[in-house]
Amino acid sequence: MDMDRIPFLDLRAAYLELKPQIDMVVARVLESGWYIGGTEVEAFEVDYAAYTGAKYCVGLGNGLEALHLALKALDVGSGDEVIVPSNTYIATWLAVTYTGARPVPVEPDEHTYNLNPELLEAAITERTKAVIPVHLYGQPADLEPILDVARRHHLYVLEDAAQAHGACYKGKRIGAHGDAVAWSFYPGKNLGAMGDAGAVTTNNPEIAEKLRMLRNYGSKVKYVNEMVGYNSRLDPLQAAALRVKLGVLEEWNIRRRELAALYLEKLEDTGLVLPFIPDWAESVWHLFVVRTKVRDEFQKHLEARGIGTLIHYPIPPHRQQAYANLGLPEGSLPVSEAIHREVVSLPIGPHLSLEQAERVIEAVQSFTWAPS
Repeated sequence: MDMDRIPFLDLRAAYLELKPQIDMVVARVLESGWYIGGTEVEAFEVDYAAYTGAKYCVGLGNGLEALHLALKALDVGSGDEVIVPSNTYIATWLAVTYTGARPVPVEPDEHTYNLNPELLEAAITERTKAVIPVHLYGQPADLEPILDVARRHHLYVLEDAAQAHGACYKGKRIGAHGDAVAWSFYPGKNLGAMGDAGAVTTNNPEIAEKLRMLRNYGSKVKYVNEMVGYNSRLDPLQAAALRVKLGVLEEWNIRRRELAALYLEKLEDTGLVLPFIPDWAESVWHLFVVRTKVRDEFQKHLEARGIGTLIHYPIPPHRQQAYANLGLPEGSLPVSEAIHREVVSLPIGPHLSLEQAERVIEAVQSFTWAPS
């Protein structure tokens, strides 16, 4: 790799900062001879529940399975409808599809890019069973009006917090506002494992108990299967590494906030549409997402200067071939489609130095802000 290049995200640097601690706990797991479940997983579940302010945490195989099994625990199934954001990663929709239910998209707020609560009620039908607000890019969705509508219509609320580890809504950490909260610990997340991993947090003991069975073949006692379950268990190696990283999560989120503040200050007078954070939200800046109508030219400009960027996400779920059966043609969800055409994510993370951030800023400022 070019040493002068600024990568979009440096995962190796995260490991190197914590190498002694991570190596120690990995060795501890390997030497224990216990490689499925056990005390490492239980200890992480206790710690992460406490961190999020939830009563229960159930470790799972990955973030998609966390969403899927949470929906199963909420008894969502064939014939049901689940309201989802039109602007999200496709995993949110796939989890609904896995249950046999139908995803019903609702457009985002044009400023926050999260699900627009004002559009929620109009999407509810007699088949609606649940709604999944996504805390996209690390910024909390506006939960109070969503929860209000859901409670009045007797709907479950499953939060997708795959990008929001440590984020706060009106002063309270994301973790148990709704009926359940699904988490991904994919390596690039604010709290990332050394591979795939996920979890669900909840205050509901029945949901937690169902999840424990669903993740383990529908079984509480070995070879006794009470329901049709799955194999989706948090690995002890990942749990041990996650406990180490949980200890620095707040520090690493502070680093992200400092970088975001610098970007917001220095890029204010460029041609970019910068992120908007409401007063009631405390983002953890999983991503720093900007918008421009000349995205391709802008990305090429940064690439030529050694700045790595990514697009989150280039194609909205309803325009993916996987969901062609929903019959949502181009133009059917225009707000989401415009977002997906224009967004680009700048480098941000706990191991991006201030010097590197200044280089990103200089490269952005040097772009000619006139549509070609």
